[in-house]
Amino acid sequence: MSSFVVAIDGPAGSGKSSVSKAVANRLKFGYLDTGAGYRAYAIWASENPDSHDFPYWISTDPNSVKVLVGEVDVSERIRTEEVAALVSEYAQRPKVRELQRQDARRRISECEAAGIVVEGRDITTVVAPEAQVRILLTASEGVRLNRRGLEGTESAENLVSRDQKDSKVARFLDAAEGVTVIDTSDMDFEQSVQAVLAEIARIRN
Repeated sequence: MSSFVVAIDGPAGSGKSSVSKAVANRLKFGYLDTGAGYRAYAIWASENPDSHDFPYWISTDPNSVKVLVGEVDVSERIRTEEVAALVSEYAQRPKVRELQRQDARRRISECEAAGIVVEGRDITTVVAPEAQVRILLTASEGVRLNRRGLEGTESAENLVSRDQKDSKVARFLDAAEGVTVIDTSDMDFEQSVQAVLAEIARIRN
């Protein structure tokens, strides 16, 4: 079980996935992308509307992030525009959110690394509110839209719409009490990673 938890929330395009993965890798921590669970669920539920099962697995190795639904590797598919446009429909549902929250807590408890970086929408407030480090990673809307455009994984229209919909069920646009805000608007990738590492070091020391 991981003894040190780093919880990172933030809107789409803030850099939370790539930064969280890099931080976990440098600290030799586990890494959990909770958003992948919602995307995988959207694929499964849209193709199996009458099923009550959700055969889902995700690795917590930052160097080999793999997502399986049943025996199918959907690691690349969950990053497509098609799935990004679909996921909020399911993420609004209370039962789905509770399922994903329980799954995230279980994976945190089962991670064998010395620590784990967990990122998503409601990690600092609901999934792991007792985490030793709680960060809201954010950036201006213009910067976030530009980053998504460069990645080519999500349209600007869908990014804005998804954040607006998800903000109704999760708090990730402003920081809850005790959560440190790191604004990456004027930071490059390495500076963003170093800012998160510095906050972790501050708490650990």
